[in-house]
Amino acid sequence: MPRTAPPAASPLNPRLMPIFRRRSVRRYRAGAIPDRVVRDLLAAAMAAPSAVETDPWRFIVVRDRATLRRISDGLPHGRMLRRAPLGIVVLGDIERAHARLESYLLQDVSAAIENLLLAASMLGLGACWLGVHPRPDRIEHLRRLFELPPNIVPISVVAVGRPAARPAARTRYREDAVHWERW
Repeated sequence: MPRTAPPAASPLNPRLMPIFRRRSVRRYRAGAIPDRVVRDLLAAAMAAPSAVETDPWRFIVVRDRATLRRISDGLPHGRMLRRAPLGIVVLGDIERAHARLESYLLQDVSAAIENLLLAASMLGLGACWLGVHPRPDRIEHLRRLFELPPNIVPISVVAVGRPAARPAARTRYREDAVHWERW
């Protein structure tokens, strides 16, 4: 007999709060992010799974105000970078991706980005994922700005800082997005 859907969603599971507390934060308080914390964020990002352990992710850590401004100039929704104390440009090396396939590169790098976002939240920081790939104008903007070699593909930029306000924990769970046993 086919399984039926479980009862309606219950309150947020407290053991999953680190996930539910991760929210996009676009306003930051002043204050630098220490090197050890940046290394923790990057270590968490690089703990992500990757196809055949190819680890194609690459990162550019940016603190320079002028560079953060220039990055934001090419990202229509990246104005928060102008006030963020830290930006992390997340890239992928297509030569390192499993079978050199863009799809694997995107999956691997996206997993690293999500780990970075969760780590930022768990460390009391706020972060916002700014999409770059697949927009050709945004990709080219970062290619030119950082003089990237052809095998390095800009995927996103993550703005990081101490949040000016803490959004409430939440999920966007919707029963209509879930199918049980079949479509």
